[in-house]
Amino acid sequence: MKLLVAEDDRSVCEMLRLFFQKENVQAVFVHDGNEAGKLFRERHWDFVLLDWMLPGQSGLELCAEFRKSTDTPIILLTAKTEEKDRIAGLEHGADDYVTKPFSPLELMARIKAVMRRYKAAGRAESHVTERIDPTRIRHMGLLIDTVSREVTIDGRQIANLTPKEFELLVLFATHPKKVFTREQLIETIWGFDYYGEDRTVDVHIKRLRNKIATSERQWIVTIWGVGYKLED
Repeated sequence: MKLLVAEDDRSVCEMLRLFFQKENVQAVFVHDGNEAGKLFRERHWDFVLLDWMLPGQSGLELCAEFRKSTDTPIILLTAKTEEKDRIAGLEHGADDYVTKPFSPLELMARIKAVMRRYKAAGRAESHVTERIDPTRIRHMGLLIDTVSREVTIDGRQIANLTPKEFELLVLFATHPKKVFTREQLIETIWGFDYYGEDRTVDVHIKRLRNKIATSERQWIVTIWGVGYKLED
């Protein structure tokens, strides 16, 4: 695995360098966003780790930029822990996030989990999904504004979405061909360290589906024995 790590904390880099050597991971370390962008464009990478608060271009800006041209898996490294920050990371194209301080073992587990999902389902977006600009996503009659957090379906505004429901909808809309298992949704939306019941996912999906369903479509469909996906 060829891994690009953009992290300005050199002590974190040294810790990861020693760990990745033991794991036989080929990692290249850079310490600012501009250098990370340059290296990303010049070479092929299997995985990217981006520190959110990089000098030059931030990790969040780089994430959005990379997503315009590639489906390479990306994990954000961040000291930010609020839900709004996690949503922002996902909206800008991150596959997962790891909060600091973290252990190399947890990070490696996250990398492997993302790679399993990437290999199993792919990341290619459907031709009916369009990112109008960095803040708006359109899938058929569904339009999501990730800044104002407004959602409309066929011109009808969908109100009263909870933060988790909105986050789920953004995730489904940006990966319309992907079937998400309950475990994947928990890891991505609730976090790797969530210890609640899987039933929580079903409850949130049911409420979200009831709010956005129309007479023509449910929008979020159940793939029996697997999980959930956005309706084609």
